[in-house]
Amino acid sequence: MRVLLDAAAFWWLAIDSPRLSPTARRTYADPGNEIALSPVSIWELLVKQMAGKLPTDQPLDELLKKARNARAIRSMPLTEPAVLRLATLPSLLADPFDRMLICQALDSGMTILTPDTIMRQYPVPTIW
Repeated sequence: MRVLLDAAAFWWLAIDSPRLSPTARRTYADPGNEIALSPVSIWELLVKQMAGKLPTDQPLDELLKKARNARAIRSMPLTEPAVLRLATLPSLLADPFDRMLICQALDSGMTILTPDTIMRQYPVPTIW
């Protein structure tokens, strides 16, 4: 399975949070799954960290390196077709980061690993 992590899923995996579902842990750990992270999620987490909304003193780039050393996580490119797909999405979510992840997943045929129940209302495969 080709899996795109949303920001919350990546964050919880990086800090080994108990908020992760057993399915999320298994999906992430399965070496048969291709795991990707979008720069959109990194941007979202960086904005939250700079606002003091993430519970860690460790810089995000260090957590990212640590996570990539522990598990092969490829960078998901943000393409023009994915961005243009944004105009076709229904307005269920106001969060621009989540909306862009949906576009990227749709454009690339990926499943989003997310706890977000609203995101699951879009025509994109999700798992949690």
